[in-house]
Amino acid sequence: AVTGDETESAPTGDMSAYQICSPTSGLSQEMGSSPGSLPSPQQVSEEALRKREFRMMKNREAARECRRKKKEYVKCLENRVAVLEKQNKTLIEELKALKVLYSHKTE
Repeated sequence: AVTGDETESAPTGDMSAYQICSPTSGLSQEMGSSPGSLPSPQQVSEEALRKREFRMMKNREAARECRRKKKEYVKCLENRVAVLEKQNKTLIEELKALKVLYSHKTE
């Protein structure tokens, strides 16, 4: 059994490893192998490191996907701007032509 004194003397890195592990996942699985004993701080630290690396890998993938989507979105907006600018130019020219036509009718 672990007493309060043993957890207080654990290095800071090991304490964060205890906080990262959820009580139902890695800790209970390791306890199943030898009932009544807790995993060593080294096992917990390795598990925390493995989880951290997995989380970082997933984060990199998510960031890559986010950048790809943003690039696609910006390209779509640029295309839309080009279409709208062309449409605007056409409408301005049509308006000029109608003004010229209207000004000749009133004379």
